[in-house]
Amino acid sequence: MGMIALDCDDCFAIWRGQARTLLGHGIDPAEVTWTQGPIDDLLALPIPLPQGPGPFRARVPAALLAQLEQAARYRGEQRWNLLYEVLWRVAHGDRTAMLAGDRLGSELQRRVKQVSREAHHLHAFVRFVPLPAALAEQLQLDLVAYHEPAHDILESASEHFADRLGRQRWLIATPHDGIRFDGQAFDYQRLCPEAWRQWARNADDPSAELWLTYYRHTFNPARLNPDALRLHMPGRFWRHLPEGMLIPHLEGLARQGKQRDGQALEVANQRGKRISKG
Repeated sequence: MGMIALDCDDCFAIWRGQARTLLGHGIDPAEVTWTQGPIDDLLALPIPLPQGPGPFRARVPAALLAQLEQAARYRGEQRWNLLYEVLWRVAHGDRTAMLAGDRLGSELQRRVKQVSREAHHLHAFVRFVPLPAALAEQLQLDLVAYHEPAHDILESASEHFADRLGRQRWLIATPHDGIRFDGQAFDYQRLCPEAWRQWARNADDPSAELWLTYYRHTFNPARLNPDALRLHMPGRFWRHLPEGMLIPHLEGLARQGKQRDGQALEVANQRGKRISKG
C-alpha cells in the first residue's frame, strides 16, 4: 500500500502549497501523511508527491484559510494531517468540518482557541529586562526577555509589543525561535540564535528586588484560589517571572492560616489596632 509522506518543516506556507497540489490531484487524506521522520506504518511504501497542478479546482472560504493558519501554530500530534482532512472535506462541499459540532471541526476550533490563549500568555507573562547603557549600545538592544510558549505564536503575536513599546529595541528568545525589533522592523528567526538566548536568559533585572518587595506586601492570602491562579498563570511560566519563586511560599503561608488575617504577613505584623471578626 503506497502513501505520500511529506515534511513541511512545520511551515504553513510550505504545507499550503503541498495541500493545494494534493487537492488538485484528488489525493484522499488517507493516502498522505506529514512526518519529520520515517512513516509509522512499516507496510506503507512512500510514493512521490504529484508534480504540477491537478485537474480539480477547489473553492475554499477565506475564513477557513484563516482558521487553518491559526491552528497550524498548534504543536501536537497529527498537526498537519488534521488540517488537510478539514480542507479536503470543505473543498468537497462539506462545510460542517469547520464547525464545533463536528468531530474534526471540534478539534480544529479547540486548537484555534489554544493558540489564541497562548498568544495571550505571551502578552501577559513576558518580562522585559532593561540592559545597562553600555551593553545596550553594544548589542543595539534596550530590552530582552525569555519565554517558553507551548505553541508557535511568537512571530504572529509579537507585533503587540512594537505597538506598546514604540521605538524601543527589544528581543524575545524562546527554546525554538526568536524575534528582534530594532525600533522599525522585525527580525524573526525560526531557529533562535544561541547568542540571543544567552542575552535573554542572563540579563539581570535592576528593579527585580523592588518588584518582589511590592508583590510580597500586596499579596492577599484571603483571596487566594490556587486552581484559579494556575488557570490564569500556568506553573510553566513561574520560573521566568520574578514573582514566580515567591508563589509556592506565599501559598504555603496561606494554607498555614494566613488566610485568616486577610493580608500579607508583613502587613499583619505592622503596629496598629487589630479589629476582631464577629
